[in-house]
Amino acid sequence: MAFELTLPAIISYSAAFLVLAIGSYTDFRTREVPDWVNLGLIGIGFGLNAIFSVIYWKINFILASILGFGAFFALAWVMFYTGQWGGGDSKILMGLGAIIGIDVISKNFFLFGFLANALLAGALYGLFWSFYSMIRNRKKFLKEFGKIMEKKEAINARSNVLAVFFILILIIMLVQNIFVKIALFYIAIASILTLYLWVAVKSVENSCMLKYVKPMQLTEGDWIAKDIKIGGKYITGPKDLGIEKKNIRKLVEFYKKGKIKKVLIKEGIPFVPSFFIAYLITLMYGDLIFVFI
Repeated sequence: MAFELTLPAIISYSAAFLVLAIGSYTDFRTREVPDWVNLGLIGIGFGLNAIFSVIYWKINFILASILGFGAFFALAWVMFYTGQWGGGDSKILMGLGAIIGIDVISKNFFLFGFLANALLAGALYGLFWSFYSMIRNRKKFLKEFGKIMEKKEAINARSNVLAVFFILILIIMLVQNIFVKIALFYIAIASILTLYLWVAVKSVENSCMLKYVKPMQLTEGDWIAKDIKIGGKYITGPKDLGIEKKNIRKLVEFYKKGKIKKVLIKEGIPFVPSFFIAYLITLMYGDLIFVFI
């Protein structure tokens, strides 16, 4: 077990489990996590730990909650503004930080193990989801893959990569050290695979994650794929990192006036389920990195 089994722990970890399960379900179904789930977890986290501090007359409960929230707020802010996570993903992590906390007094570092597991689970989950999207939309994917490979930038990149590949093969034939040969061979293969992996990722994004919706179908935080300008005036676009409610209302009004029909949005991968998986792994096994070591 990755934590001390006390009554406060049972209550806090059970509440986090329930909210992550609900968030995973809604993220799968609607590609968003309602604010009542995210903000509710933050409120419950601070509220429970404040109550525990009063009942047990120990300030470390609320201090751990504040520290956990602050640490995950900083992480979520970076990941959101670098375009890695959506608003729902970021808020649910902040809630998890508030309810579990980082207690330096009792040395409860559950959240550190969770983060390590989340990185591993997120990477595997992202690969699985991308592969699933490729198979599900294989005709559109293959068409987009071919279009990208025919672009001038891709042709130039392919020429450069092939040049590097053949240079490395030539060096491999000339050097005598077997370990150097193996290292250069891996680099040569990796250079080819990296190019095609990049094209595959862009193809998945363009063919499987972009779709047109009517303005009234938009929800706060949706990622707009193209700049929207009405009468030459900028309304919203990719640089906004998620559309706001006031801009949704504007677009709905423009739709009613016939000035806009549909909006191109980018659907992200529903990442909350990967957090849920990482949470379960951490509860059962702790930090997998230490387990493997």
